[in-house]
Formats: sequence, C-alpha cells, structure tokens
Amino acid sequence: MQQSMTMYPGPHWQQAATPEAVGWSTDLLAQARAFSETISSAAVMIVQGGVVVDAWGDMNRTFLCHSIRKSLLSALIGIAVHTGDMGLSKTLEELAIDDTEPALTPSEKQATVADLLTARSGIYHPASVETVGMAVTRPPRSSHAPGTFWHYNNWDFNALGTIFEQETGTRIYDAFQQHLAAPLHMEDYDITDFAYSGGPASWHPAYVFRLSTRDLARLGLLFLREGRWDQTQLIPAAWVRESTASHAALGPNSGYGYMWWTGTRQGLFPHVTVQEHCYYAAGYGGHYVIILPYKDLVVVHRVNTDIPEESVTAAQMGWLLRLILAASGEGELGEEAHAPEVQEGLRSVCLPHDVAIVPPQSSIPVERAAFSGQWAGLWEGVVPHILVVEQITPDSAVAVFAWGMARQWNIHQGRWTRVPARFVDGALQLKLQRPATVTYRLQSDGTLDATYEGAWDWGRATMCRMC
Repeated sequence: MQQSMTMYPGPHWQQAATPEAVGWSTDLLAQARAFSETISSAAVMIVQGGVVVDAWGDMNRTFLCHSIRKSLLSALIGIAVHTGDMGLSKTLEELAIDDTEPALTPSEKQATVADLLTARSGIYHPASVETVGMAVTRPPRSSHAPGTFWHYNNWDFNALGTIFEQETGTRIYDAFQQHLAAPLHMEDYDITDFAYSGGPASWHPAYVFRLSTRDLARLGLLFLREGRWDQTQLIPAAWVRESTASHAALGPNSGYGYMWWTGTRQGLFPHVTVQEHCYYAAGYGGHYVIILPYKDLVVVHRVNTDIPEESVTAAQMGWLLRLILAASGEGELGEEAHAPEVQEGLRSVCLPHDVAIVPPQSSIPVERAAFSGQWAGLWEGVVPHILVVEQITPDSAVAVFAWGMARQWNIHQGRWTRVPARFVDGALQLKLQRPATVTYRLQSDGTLDATYEGAWDWGRATMCRMC
C-alpha cells in the first residue's frame, strides 16, 4: 500500500483506530492473543506499514535481549564497514586478535570478519556467556578450517564485539545510542542499563542489551525499510540486504546471514508458511524480532526471562505467527489452529503428585547433569509435553514422560508415566510401552531436540527448561 512506504513513528508509535481499518480481523487477533496467554509471552507488538496494528503485554518494560544483541551489533558493523572503519576480509591475524590459553592457532587466525559474522570461523575456543549446551556441542579445536563449517558459536559473536570497538574506537553501547537509539527516537533506551559480561574463559566479553518491545519494533521497522528512517539512511541499504540474506544453509528453506536468521516457505518457523524470503533476530527463551518484507510487517515477541522457567519454543512462536498471519487475511487457520489443546497448552499436562528432582552429584559429567530438571514443549506444535528428569546416575536416569490434551489427535486427557532412561551417544533415551522410543538431545542454545519414534507414529518437539 502506498501509505505504508512513508509512515514512520515520531516520539510515540501511531496505532490503527481498529484492526479492520487496516485490513485485519479483530476476532482472529483475539485468538492470537488468547494463545499467547497460554504460553510465556510477556509482550507482543504487530506493526504493519509503520503503524501498530495490535499490541499486548509490557510494551515499555526493558527485557533482556539475549542473542538479539548479535543482530544489533551486525547493524553497527554495517555502518562501520560503510565508513571504512571495518573490513570484512581482514583476518584475525591482521587484527591482532587472540585469546586465553590455549591461544588461537595460526590456522584459526586466518578466519576473517566475514567468517565470524556468518558463524563459520572454525574457532572453537571457550566463550564468555555460553550455555552448557553450547559447551558440550562445541566441535573440537581445529576440526574445521575457517569459512568451511557453520556452527552457532558465541566466541565468534563476542570477538566481533572486541573487533568493532578496537577498529572504531567506540564502545558498542555508545555507538548504538549515537547511530540507532537516538535517531530512531527509542523511548526506553538508557545507556546506563547495560554492561559487558565476561570471565576467565575468554578475553572477549558478551555485550548484554536490555531493550523494550516498542524500541525493538523501531529497529525492526528500520530493517524493513532497508536502513532508512524517514529522510535519513541510517544503515546502508546494501548492508541490510546482504546481512539478511542466507549465507549459510541450515536446512530446507532456512539459513543464517550476518547474525540474522533467515527463511522462506516452511523454513522460517515450524507450523507456519511465509510466502517470500523473511528474517528475524532471536534471543534465548523466545525473544524475536521478525521481519516479513512481503507483508510490510514486523512482529516483536518478548518473554520475561528474568524468571528462569519462562520460555517460548520455536514451535509455539510458529503457531502464534500463524495465528497473526491469519488475522492479516493470509492463509487459512485450518482445524488444528483452532484446536482447544493449543489454547489450553501445558495446563492440561498431568504430573505425579510425588514428582521430585534430585540434584545430580558432582561426580556426574556436566553434559549429563545438564538434562536434570523440568522441560516443556509441543509435539509437532500441537500435543503439550513435559519431561521431568528426576534423578541421574552415572549411566542412567529416572524420568517422568507426561502429555496433555490434543483432541484432534484423539487425546482427551493428560497422562504421565515414570520410566527409566539411559544415555546413548550423548542423548537421553526413554523406552515407552506403546512401544515407542523418545530421544532428547541437548542443543547449543540450551534447548532439547526431542524425537518420538513409535510403531505407528512419529513426532518432534523443541523442549525448553521450565525449572
């Protein structure tokens, strides 16, 4: 629409008089909001054409951004490349970048800035602020040459922060305020609210951001408009296009850019289809800034991850985005999207009254101890599931496998079973009586990738820690 190409918020966002006034359905947006209330959504903001279509939750509260910080730094690097302060082809050797012992090898120092931006440095040195999952899934040192293998690697992203400050002579937070927060009129940004986070594992600290939902939406709109804000080109348009293109293929129709996630069709999120190339910034626990250029649309989703058990899976985000797109008039919800179990969520899952988690002994290897606790997810984005790993021994574990209602799958009551589990090739494996085998594998982002293989059915889920 012609108007959407010129609309920008001033000091405050402009909200549509009604969703119908901009072509959206109030009733279907209510369904999206109702679903978000069954998961851990703390705030959702939907912006189309530079105008707020709908929003709910804490718009002005500053939440931890987690790994969204990386996409923010990518924007600043684009500005520095444009001014000549940074070069993508420079190697770590040229930049004199090293780390704690065991220090970087001569081969590792041949990694370029571009390799780090695309998570293909081949440097698997311990990093500041990495999860247990990242540590245990990190490839061995020197197992891949620079530029040849994609691995989501906090060392790359943290070292880029060091390189940015070294080459520009400016702190990340000062640069963010100067180049983005101030010209975008961010309402809640406070430079005193930020701090670096590091430790003895690495010389390169993480750069922690806390931003509000409505301020992240401004960043999303800036990228939607290819770096232009009203009459000013804040980020080179060529950089926006290049950084949000797929430089590494992660699966069918999904990829990774310069610290942005990309996808089209079914490759953006589970259980939702987008019509053209889209991209998003993502942070641990369910923080997302999603840009759909073909819809002139930005969707921001936040979770209060200051509470450790609060999280939203990628599958849940996919269902929410599907409901949002349906409210915009795109696609059909279908029977399953209206299903009561999606609305009831994890509240329909039954657990035994005597469930108890015994902390692992210090003798248990860390990669096995990391499974201890309570995890939640949705099988195929539909069936609510909770796994409780109650006790871990050196070779086995005791777990509760529980599920909730999914009426279209003819599951009308939540149930649970307590079963022994064993470790197989680093994964936790359960044998159910159906018969079925369920395998949980720890991922670098701290989630569990779960697969269910039965005689008559199969399923997959992404599990996030509840406690």
